[in-house]
Amino acid sequence: MFTGIVEEVGRIESVTKGEKSSRLRIKAKAVLEGTKTGDSICTNGVCLTVTRIHGDSFSADVMAETMRKSNLGALNVGSKVNLERAVALGGRFGGHIVSGHIDGTGVVRAVTREDNAVWISISVRKSIGRYLVEKGSVTVDGVSLTVARTEPWGFRVSMIPHTQKETLLIDRTPGQTVNLECDLLAKYVEKLLQHETLRAADLALTADQDWVADRVQTTNASASDKNEPLSEAFLKENGFFN
Repeated sequence: MFTGIVEEVGRIESVTKGEKSSRLRIKAKAVLEGTKTGDSICTNGVCLTVTRIHGDSFSADVMAETMRKSNLGALNVGSKVNLERAVALGGRFGGHIVSGHIDGTGVVRAVTREDNAVWISISVRKSIGRYLVEKGSVTVDGVSLTVARTEPWGFRVSMIPHTQKETLLIDRTPGQTVNLECDLLAKYVEKLLQHETLRAADLALTADQDWVADRVQTTNASASDKNEPLSEAFLKENGFFN
């Protein structure tokens, strides 16, 4: 689990590409302090497992699903990446809950400056946009940011000077792809609401089935008492046909 507070910007030292996957070697310093093989490092918002440490760099494997969902496949030697170690239990939680399991990508639409702030406009698909609310949280390339505006085409965020200095987002230009992770809370709420809707439908169906069974039993008893055959006219009379 991460917080979206980037610790440093690393650089890609090598990329070994497979058929649908890749292996990255990333030069870093701060995130390697206390890190061992098997630990997690959030790389441009993607949770990667450290497979090997080489002094001032580490290696991580990127599987096919991650390549499809993120911008890691576009990294080349020299590319910069935002890095963050998994949050330590009892440590400060300065951003928001970030899993490192991104929902997809967005495209930078515009980058503008307003006094000391830099605004970034990002276009997204509707499948991601539905989770975004104004003043809610979103992770952009591993950076915890506040959604300043929601738009029909996506959203806008604004970066303070510290974020501009400590992350690579200031280098993003229109047309570039960024990794996005929406707030976990929104996705869980949606899932719970879907569950309640299905549960209500199941209860209604069960109630209907119980009513039909009760009507059949009552009708059969009535027909038996009258010693009458179960005819279509009889079923219409007892509400089984309109």
